[in-house]
Formats: sequence, C-alpha cells, structure tokens
Amino acid sequence: MADTLLAERTDTSAPVARRNALLPALATLPWALVIAALLLVWSRGDVPASDLARFSAYWVFALVLPGTLVHRALRGSRGNLPEDLAYGAATGLLLEIVAWALAAATGQQSLLRWWPLPVILAFAAVPGLRRHWRVGERRPLPVLWHWAMGVALLVVVAWGYVQWRMVPLPPVYGGYYQDLLYHLGLVQELTRAMPFELPHVAGEGLRYHYLSDAHIASASMITDIAPTTVLLRLWLVPVIGTAVVLAAGLTRDLSGAVWAGPVVAVAGFVGTTVTLGSAVGASGEMPLSYASPSQTYVLVPLLLLVGLCVDVARGRSLGLAWALVPVLGLVCAGAKSSALPPLIAGLGLTAVVFWWRERRLPRPALVALACLVAAMALGFRLFAGGGASTLRVQALALLHFISPYSETLGGGDGIWPDAPLPPGINDGGALGWLLAFSVVAWWVLGQAPRWVGMTLLVEREHRADAAVWLLAGTVLAGAATTWVFQHPSISQIYFWMGVIPVGVVLTAWSLAVARAPWPVLVVPAVAGALAGLATAGTVVGFAWPKIARPGTPYTSTIEGWLRVLGVSAVRYVLFVAVAAALAVGVAALWRRRVPSPGGSRRAATIAVAGVTAAMLGASGAVAVGGTVRSVLTEPVPTTGPQPYALTVDEMRAALWLDEHAADDDVVATNVHCRPVKTTPHCDARAFWVTGLGGHRTVVESWGYTDAVVAAHGVDNLGYARQNFPDQELLAFNDGVFTAPTTADLDRLRTQHRVRWLFADTRAGAVSPELARLAQVRLVAGSVTVYEVSHP
Repeated sequence: MADTLLAERTDTSAPVARRNALLPALATLPWALVIAALLLVWSRGDVPASDLARFSAYWVFALVLPGTLVHRALRGSRGNLPEDLAYGAATGLLLEIVAWALAAATGQQSLLRWWPLPVILAFAAVPGLRRHWRVGERRPLPVLWHWAMGVALLVVVAWGYVQWRMVPLPPVYGGYYQDLLYHLGLVQELTRAMPFELPHVAGEGLRYHYLSDAHIASASMITDIAPTTVLLRLWLVPVIGTAVVLAAGLTRDLSGAVWAGPVVAVAGFVGTTVTLGSAVGASGEMPLSYASPSQTYVLVPLLLLVGLCVDVARGRSLGLAWALVPVLGLVCAGAKSSALPPLIAGLGLTAVVFWWRERRLPRPALVALACLVAAMALGFRLFAGGGASTLRVQALALLHFISPYSETLGGGDGIWPDAPLPPGINDGGALGWLLAFSVVAWWVLGQAPRWVGMTLLVEREHRADAAVWLLAGTVLAGAATTWVFQHPSISQIYFWMGVIPVGVVLTAWSLAVARAPWPVLVVPAVAGALAGLATAGTVVGFAWPKIARPGTPYTSTIEGWLRVLGVSAVRYVLFVAVAAALAVGVAALWRRRVPSPGGSRRAATIAVAGVTAAMLGASGAVAVGGTVRSVLTEPVPTTGPQPYALTVDEMRAALWLDEHAADDDVVATNVHCRPVKTTPHCDARAFWVTGLGGHRTVVESWGYTDAVVAAHGVDNLGYARQNFPDQELLAFNDGVFTAPTTADLDRLRTQHRVRWLFADTRAGAVSPELARLAQVRLVAGSVTVYEVSHP
C-alpha cells in the first residue's frame, strides 16, 4: 500500500538506542534546511542581517510561542512538534489581529509589541496551563514525512524568491505594481489609531478587507522594520508555510494517510492547472499571489476554520474552541471578502443533506453556520467598500478575460455590459454558444486536480461522511461564484483561488481511500509529471510541441479557437487514457507479486486513482519545474523605455518624507497618475506618495475609491480612468502647486491639516512662487518637498 512508503518501521537488527537517538536528528534536519534557505533568500533580497534577526524573533516569540500555547489549550496537542507549531502560528496570527485592533482603538500602538507577554506569563504561572508547554500525547510522524514536507516548503521558499527578486527594495529606478503600492499605503495607515482613513484621499473612511495589511503593519511596529521591507520581502513565505502545514495536517486527519499531506503541500499551493501546452489557459491557476497580500494571508485563517468546520460537521465537540469559530469567520471576512461565502455554502449544503438523510436538524452545524453568516454580515459592514457593488451577477462573465471569447465574440461587448450573459454569446448564434461551452468545459478540465476528489461521493460509505459534503460543497460554490459573478478586474476569480487548497485536500483524500499499491500511484504520477514538463517546455531539449493559437489577437476566428480547443481536448483524453492504462497495467503486475482483490469495479477504482495521480503529478511538476528553472536562471534586466517607472530621486524623496514627517501629518501632492504626468482621464493609481511616503494625502490617487470603482463603465471608461468625484477639491489641491497663494496654504493647513507639500515637476508644472511661501526642505531631481510652517 502507498502508506507503507511513510510507515515507521522497526529495524530489529540495529541497536534500539542508536536508532532512537538518530531519528530526532533526521526529523529536525529538513526543517533546519528550510529555515537556512529562507534566511539565504531573504539576505539575497537585500534584507539586512539585523532585520532578519528581529523578524525571526518576532515570528518565534510574538506569534508561534503564544499561539501554540493557546491552541494547545483550546484544541489539544497534535502529538508532534511541527504541526503544533504551525497550528500555533495560525492561532498567533489570529491573536495578533485582536491585539492590533485593541491597540489601534485605544491609540496604544507602542504597547503592541508586548501583547504576547501576558499570554506567556499566564501559561507559566497557572499550574493547570503549564502542561501546554510540552507536546501532549506523542504521536510522532515518520521521518520521511518530515523530509517530504521540507521539500515542499523549499519549493515555497523558491517560489517566494522568484516573486520578489525582480522587485527591488526602494530607492531604485523602476516601477512597482500598483496594488503593492496601494497595500503599502494601507499598511502605513494601519499603524495609526482608529478611525482609519483612506490615505490616498484623506478624510474618506477606509472600507476595505485590510486585515492582511494589519498583520504587516503589526510586524513593522513590533520589529521596527520598515513597512516596505516587511511587505516586499519578509511576511510572505512564513504565512504560506503556515498554511501549507495546516493543509497537510487537515489532509492527514481526513484521509488517515501520512503521505497525502506532502502531496497537498505541493499540489495545493504551488501546483498549477493542467492544460498540457494548450494556447488556452485556465484562469485561477494557483491560490498564492505576491501582488495580492489579502488572498495569500486569508489562506491561514480559512484553513484553520475549515478544520473546525470538519469537526462540527462530523458532530465532534469543539469545547472551548467554539470561541474560535466566529473570530476566525470575522478575520476571514476582513482579510478577503471572497473567502467566507464558499465555506458558508459548503456548510449549508452539509446541513441540508444530513437533515434530508436523517430527518433531524444538525444543531452544531447550524450553530457554526449562524456564526459564519453573522461574521460575513458584520465583515461586510466593517470592511467592504462601496465599490463592492461592482460585483454583480452575469453568468459566464469570466469569458471576458479568456482569449477565445475576448478576441472574437467579446469585441463588441463594451467595457461593462449590463446583461444576464456576455452579449457576444447570443450575437454569435449557435457557434457562439459552442465556443462558450467549449471554453467553460476546457476550464473545468484544466482545473481537474482541484475537483476530481468529488468522486468520493460515488461511494455510499463516503456519502455518509459529512466532511466530504462540506469540502465538495465549498469547492463547487467557489467555482459557481467565479462563473456567476462579474467584476471589472476579474476579482471574481478569488472565489475560486481561495478554495483551491480545499479542493486538493479532497483530491488527495480520494487518492488515499483508493487503497492502491504504491507503484499504481507513483508510476502514473511520474508519467504525468513528465508530460507536464514536456508540454510546458520547462526542460531544455525535452519538450512536446505546444498547441499554437490561431493567428494574432486581431485576426483570430471562432473556428480557429474551436480547432485549438478540440486539439487540446484530444491531447487531454490521451493523457487520461495513458494514465489509466498505466495504473491498471501496474496493478495487474503487482497482483502477481501480492495477491489482492480484482474485478471490474476495482479496476475502475485503480484507473481513477491513476488518472488522479497523473493530474497531481503534472500540476505539481509544471509549477515546481518552472520555479526551479527561474531560480537557476539569471533574471534578464529590463531594457527599453519603462513608462511607469519612478526615478531614484522620486523614491528617495518619498522615503525622506516618511522619515521626517510626524505620524499624523497630512501631505498635499500634485502626483495623481500613472505615468507620473497628470492628464485628463489618466490612470489614477499612482499610490507611491502615500505608500513610500507613509502619510495621508489630501488627494493623491482615486482609482480605488468607492465612488470611482462604482462608476466603472461610465462614458465607456474603466474605473481607473474616471474623474475624481470632488473636482473642486482637486482643482484647489493642484492650484496650490501651479498658482499658490498665502490664503491657499492657510486653508490647506487649517482645513486639511497639511504640513508638507510634495511637488513633482514630472507630474505637472510647479510655480517658483511656492518656494517663497513655504520652506524648501528637500530637492531631489524632479521632486521638491516643502514644509508649510505655522503662522
């Protein structure tokens, strides 16, 4: 059986004492290698050694230690140290958000770094709590599990390094993705006291799912490390690593198979879709995003909550851990608004199914469901901005962002079509419907590693398990909401990205319960991995021809894309057929050595298991191979013009402002757009003055404000190019730089609490009169920073 790969064996020929002394060292070594690799890539990312030491101490003493103590008190020990520490880190992140909220509400941010102390002292002083300093009843995991998890985490470290190595720390010449700068501005804002304001437009209340930014802000305040370093370098990999071990632990709990955890650790986080070289991709490739801290951060509380909901659905008592359910629900809602609805749907489906089967109300599940619905409602009230109204119902709206539709039928849909379906489908007649159906079917095939575990529902034994319905319902809801809703920036895809690890947990579980001999799983998995690598062209000299797109984006046709999808489907069918044949053939050979039950039903089970293993192998190999190749390849420097690049002087001036201005000082700036120059209907998502400069502005960029996002499509313009709603305020702000007067400066100071002016001649003209009316504090290239003195 596959489980024997990771079984703890007894070697009677070796001295027991020597073996027992060696096992802890062998189990510890892979974790030490992961930590060493992480420190290495951080240092290669220009993080000073002092920052590495402080951030490491922060994770150990301000998150992992107090969180582990509290989690053991609420849920008990997992019986092994790695899982105890991961579940503890997740609980520590939760406790940190609570402590941060209290500090921000009371204005006592200086005390935030001491929040773990009362927890640690309580567990040291109270006799009944002292036992939680140790691992409980020991249930050690095999040494090979530690090494497999170590390899998975090394892949995560490598993935993180690939993401940030092309994103240098400021000041440099270059540009940052606008969402990173937006989040950086929020991080700076969340170091202040409540009530929070949108830093890019001072005075407007902050309504956004910002709890990932609160974690980064807390880390910065506790360690005294610059927010830019925490956001662009330090926070990402430890959070992902925590989520990886949580998913592995959940998989082991459900399947009983130790080996299934490391499979999920790779395929569930860095695994990608299986498209086998097709020119048509499948949106929502993986759950991780460097550019979306909210999406990556929410995986930790979400997976911790899924584990609790599994126990609730199965009728197990949570005891004191019930307190975690509403808090985790609210944190999920405040970290990513798309995270909670699929889980609520899955839990609701579970309650309905078991009410129907048993004709009694599953009270624990209903209580948990009520807690999560209340948390979602409260989260919408506290965090969701008015721009959330741009998420509206339009079935198949994802087609707008997929080439076969957008290049053919979608050309006449307009920027924001208000219709039940994308208009181009009906305009295309039968051929249009065929193309839409083909694209959706291909998306489903490409995402197969995430949903194939729903085959568990075929067996009556597993249909009786509430956990299967919970996970399957969650995955189905994530897919359904992705294809039912419309968002101007394809943000509906986050419904799916959030459930990808849940889907892979279900898939690994289905693979474990197949009880297939290990060669039956390993051989198709290796074959799938080779097929994935060959069709992706990851390995030089080992590649199959890719399926080319038809023509160019301007000349492609419906017929051409249908041919591409047809050829892609044929290749996929061959992939499935070969995987199934390999599994059945290897099983037949294995039965000659180890007699086991046969029959057509068993052959079907073996075939499905082989196909599942091949899909997971391809999914993991493509991502791992691409990551390894990127690590081993020197990045190619950007050449040619960079229209959105900032100069070194611009970044240096913003950082100077962050260092010299008081925390609550407000800044006026003439910077609003990308590129820097302000023009009518420009892309109003600069965000770097608030992000790098660290302070609120009267008006910097308005591209993500509630009113502007809600106006998406007006005059056939996207939200980022809409006019600022308060044109009078914008004209006054910009007039200070082009035609300043003493009265205007007095008004800025008294009505808007402005202390600093940040003028960039690349953004627009700056009057020389400004230097007479305000004190010049810094001149750096095109930027001049002025201080508005009190009369």
